[in-house]
Amino acid sequence: MLQIRLAAPNDLDGIAALLQANAPSRGGSLTGEFPTGKVAAMLRSGMPTVAALRDGRIVGALFSSSAAQPTPPAPVAAMLRAWPGGSGAYVYGPICVAASERGQGLPARLYAALRSSLPGGEAILFIRRDNAASLRAHQRLGMREVAAFTLDDTEYVVLSDAGHAGTSIREHHP
Repeated sequence: MLQIRLAAPNDLDGIAALLQANAPSRGGSLTGEFPTGKVAAMLRSGMPTVAALRDGRIVGALFSSSAAQPTPPAPVAAMLRAWPGGSGAYVYGPICVAASERGQGLPARLYAALRSSLPGGEAILFIRRDNAASLRAHQRLGMREVAAFTLDDTEYVVLSDAGHAGTSIREHHP
């Protein structure tokens, strides 16, 4: 049985294992590595993390973080320069789904749970331009491309859910 809920402190090891299994060093498409200490800090950030569990095992996770964080990682800082978001904006991601769960609509369920925890806020995220599967999945969620940036010779697309039901639309002039 699949359970979607806010992550709890005892989910740390399962979430870290999922992220590490999908890290670039293991052929995954996440941006960056996620050792346990980094995941622990992300879980303590005060922003919601949504977990998906199948039979008690972590099979999906979706993080959020403040768009106003004082020292964001380089890709997040570049994204926020390209598209800072509106009032109440937050950083969506990373999102990671176990290979065994892909193609079953889990990202939509994780996103719905996150939106219910952050009602009315604008989710902003970046995806490598060459990650077509993730771009399609997020467009199916109603997100749209609003900007782009290049970091370390890698092209990224910035997506936003501004205009999604309950999310305010605003003009942005970079």
